[in-house]
Amino acid sequence: MFAYGIFKVIYAPRETLREVAQNPKYIGPVLIMVLFIVANLSSAYVLVTKTYVEETLPPSARLDEWTENATRWASPTGAPPIENFNDFIAGYYYGNRSIEFSAESSDKISVQLQDIGPVNCSSQDGFTKLYLRAKWTSPTYPPNNVSLYLYSTHSLSNFFYRNVTGEFTNATANIWNNLTIPLADGDWHGTATANWSEITGLMLEFTWNQTSNIRVLIDGLFFGGVFKPYAESVTSYMAVYALYSFMQFIIRWVLLGGVIYILTKAFKAKTVWRVMLILAGFALVTMFIQAAISTAAFSTLPTLKYSFGYMGGVEGEAESAYQKIAEETWLVNLVYSGIQVAMLMWTVSLCAIAVRLTTEFSWTTSLLIAFVAYFVAVFIEGFLMQV
Repeated sequence: MFAYGIFKVIYAPRETLREVAQNPKYIGPVLIMVLFIVANLSSAYVLVTKTYVEETLPPSARLDEWTENATRWASPTGAPPIENFNDFIAGYYYGNRSIEFSAESSDKISVQLQDIGPVNCSSQDGFTKLYLRAKWTSPTYPPNNVSLYLYSTHSLSNFFYRNVTGEFTNATANIWNNLTIPLADGDWHGTATANWSEITGLMLEFTWNQTSNIRVLIDGLFFGGVFKPYAESVTSYMAVYALYSFMQFIIRWVLLGGVIYILTKAFKAKTVWRVMLILAGFALVTMFIQAAISTAAFSTLPTLKYSFGYMGGVEGEAESAYQKIAEETWLVNLVYSGIQVAMLMWTVSLCAIAVRLTTEFSWTTSLLIAFVAYFVAVFIEGFLMQV
């Protein structure tokens, strides 16, 4: 009977809530809670399976460790590199320093990193892009040639070469350049023994057309371009989300019933705590309906790819990457927002019916109590769920 009642409250709320008030039992709200948890898990699962996150090396947990330690680098044509704590890229994946290279009275500087792998950059499940930040502060004009070498199998005689001067064509001094270099494509030239599946180091060589004092900074070196399902990296996600859903329902249920009970008592009504709590639980059937509709809405989403640009959190770049995702999800977001508003109004209406049935207050007073109780409950819930 109560399993039927939890659905009957959807299309015959007044009749159902009257029956519940006359014969209150906790089984109804408990079944609604179970349905809500199942529906909420379903919506989370659908969303997770639609989400792909770009994998990087180093992984995000280790930040850009290759450009945080100057001892990893060498400068065959300049002074020993140093760590610069004043000029670096700020973002979620980036640390608090860059690597600075300098050379006096020279027309060339090389920056070299060894022992980083092996990194798989082959066409079979390998990384497809190299991300790198570079800038020069001296001289004031751009280099006339920039060459990139990727070393293989821990040998300087095994390498792939690519001319990346075009990446600096419109660059100016004192401005960080964001390089995204495709890997293993036709613009690379390599020695016979070089192997894309075993990249172990790299070198950038800058050349100017006249001698000067050279100062170059490097930051944010990552391999990327491979998107992995988000679900693979959150094995315990569903269990945690089930617990979260349980806590969300329990807290909202108790708070909503409690605030309604306190407010009706303040208006001199002879309400019973147990009855108000159970009626509030039935009113939260809207949480189940919202989760079920969200599951259906999320199933229409395209594959969402959260790129390195978005995850890295660099100002400007993250917003641009997010804009692409927002364009792909605007309709679902609109539907989701509409559902939230509709469920809010529906929940308040169900609570108002419950108050009127148990107190015989006017509709105006009943709606006022329901409205205040719902928003107080949601506000306190939001605070408690963040603690």
